[in-house]
Amino acid sequence: MPRFKTTAEALKVISNKDQIRNFGIIAHVDHGKTTTSDSLLAAAGMLSPSVAGQALALDYMELEQKRQMTIKAANVTLYYEHEGKPYVFNMIDTPGHIDFTGKVTRSLRALDGAVVVVDAVEGVMTQTETVLRQALDERVRPVLYINKIDRLIKELRLTPEKMQTWLSNIINDVNRLIDIYAEPEFKDKFKVSIVNDSVAFGSSKDRWGFTLSMAKARNMGFKDVYEGYNSGNISELVEKFPLHEAILSMVIRHIPPPHVAQKYRIPKIWKGDPNSDVYKAMIECDENGPTVMMVTNVVVDPQAGPVAVGRLFSGTVRDGDLLYLINAKRQERVQSVSMFMGPFREIVGYLPAGNVPALLGLQHATAGETLSSIKDMVPFESIKYVSEPVVTIAVEPKNPRDLPKLIEILQNMHIEDPNLVVTINQETGETLLSGMGVLHLEIATTLIQEQGIEIITSKPLINYRETITTKAGPVMAKSPNKHNKVYIRVEPLDEETINLIITGQINENMDRKQIAKILRDHGWDADEARGVVAIDERGNVFVDQTKGVQFLQESMDSLRAGFIDAMTNGPLAYEYVRGVKVILHHFVPHEDPAHRTYAQLMPAARRAVLGAMLLAKPTLLEPILSIEVKGVADILGPAIGVITSKRGKIINMTQKDIFAVIQGEIPAAETFDLAEVMRGATAGKAVWNTSFKGWAPVPANMLPQLIASIRKRKGLPPEVPKPEEFIDEE
Repeated sequence: MPRFKTTAEALKVISNKDQIRNFGIIAHVDHGKTTTSDSLLAAAGMLSPSVAGQALALDYMELEQKRQMTIKAANVTLYYEHEGKPYVFNMIDTPGHIDFTGKVTRSLRALDGAVVVVDAVEGVMTQTETVLRQALDERVRPVLYINKIDRLIKELRLTPEKMQTWLSNIINDVNRLIDIYAEPEFKDKFKVSIVNDSVAFGSSKDRWGFTLSMAKARNMGFKDVYEGYNSGNISELVEKFPLHEAILSMVIRHIPPPHVAQKYRIPKIWKGDPNSDVYKAMIECDENGPTVMMVTNVVVDPQAGPVAVGRLFSGTVRDGDLLYLINAKRQERVQSVSMFMGPFREIVGYLPAGNVPALLGLQHATAGETLSSIKDMVPFESIKYVSEPVVTIAVEPKNPRDLPKLIEILQNMHIEDPNLVVTINQETGETLLSGMGVLHLEIATTLIQEQGIEIITSKPLINYRETITTKAGPVMAKSPNKHNKVYIRVEPLDEETINLIITGQINENMDRKQIAKILRDHGWDADEARGVVAIDERGNVFVDQTKGVQFLQESMDSLRAGFIDAMTNGPLAYEYVRGVKVILHHFVPHEDPAHRTYAQLMPAARRAVLGAMLLAKPTLLEPILSIEVKGVADILGPAIGVITSKRGKIINMTQKDIFAVIQGEIPAAETFDLAEVMRGATAGKAVWNTSFKGWAPVPANMLPQLIASIRKRKGLPPEVPKPEEFIDEE
């Protein structure tokens, strides 16, 4: 079916919510998500059936085609008739590699369901667990597609009976994860089963797949699959079991339409007044209600500018509408309303609630922004990321005149992917790019070069964090003019509060009363909870515990700035700080406002914080990655040797038939040559992956040398400053 006709047909259905499904395809890297998408595109007439399974049509970037992996989350609207009834599917094919997990997180907010793709041989892997956990956290309903069934026959040589036992174990593994991560009321509803057709089996490469109902109706099963591959004739499988029918019938039956899903998803992702008109409109997915949309992705069109893509939960968005960007606190006009059809944007003029519009003209929209026709609307809950950027490179253009263009490209890349963080080192003038891993940064630098700029990059550097291990203070620091005194105490922040900050459950944009309530609910003293005056997004808080101090309110912005500066440049090595509670113990300001300016109070607060931290046994934290290695049993010894030789730990080892699975953890600093070393040690037989796990103190015997090397690289004095350099005496 030609592309223009697909759009025209889809537009006839978009107002009938019962016939809309918003779903994504999620999985571990290389388990076959994009190959599966090809068959769905072919069914909707957007791709020739002859190339489905090889075209990787939603990997429309040249780089994705070269690397055979999905980097961006691709949106597409499909029109498909099932049992004589037309349906519109808003589908997103998401990346599987852990370095691009932020794109998965953002995509899920727009979706009501997810097809979880699992490789039949590799089974549930770490990233399968990660993306499924993310989906369940957003109340996105899963169905399961077990791909690459042919591998069970060709590689493992399993009989039909053993195939069924093997596959039952995979289904049990998925349901075990649902039992762990789903909220109590959804555990049973969201579990998958062969019996109710929420599980499908197939081979996306060969374009066949079936559910139990399809197998019964056509009187075929695993025995026919086994015989087909052994005889080399699978044409009957492809003819009798079209893959798109298996997948889309599961989606239609088990993934709810938007007006059903929003009844239980809105209470989770929006914490405004449940009695308000806007809440009721979103619960009902009311196309006549106020316009409310959450931006989940921003794509920068080289000609047209930023295109904001997201889920429309209420109202109807039209060309020319004025919308408020709630977090950005501004109003902008929608230039045009489109749908994404793979790499193409089709201008449609309007879209009603329940759909996934692409809006042109909103210059300041970013992923996570709430768009509304109501000015004072409570924004959606922050999107929670499961990882943090832990690797940094310095980037500079070969030709200095290209610097402005490089900065523009980097800013656009950050808009499209907020997990790519761009900072300019004020001391050295370096442009620094931080990402989720070495691959994430390698892809980013390739994309820069594809835009016509030759660049020079430094070797990857690990991002460390500074923290404290004990309490200290109060200590006092005077302002440069000696007329103001700031007294500060510090103490380690509990991990629960750090996680509330890192995941965005409490943040700077929230009302202080709301922050105080959440902190009280998590065990904070009521007085301290009320006193929180600043939250640093990396996991630090600034608490005011003064009593009856004059001029405090008008001085607070300056004191807060001192706190933020200290959290951005810690005392040991100018690394970001994590996990510190900074308490304003007392404040003695000068009566004359000319003596208590920003230039006086900010440095005083900063010095007091740094001095207190140096007295609180500071240390560095390094990022730790989970590692999972799978392979035949004889890789066990060599793989364990590689992990332990790199300061890693083995957490668990299991044997699944002929496969061994090793689970462990390894410092990110030790992983730059991990691929090469692991491949050499296991003769290429190991399948392995890493994902961010958390932060851990750098071993004491490595700490002095590491601090010295970071300080040298940053051009700082070799010695860590003494507390006395920041603290004043009374």
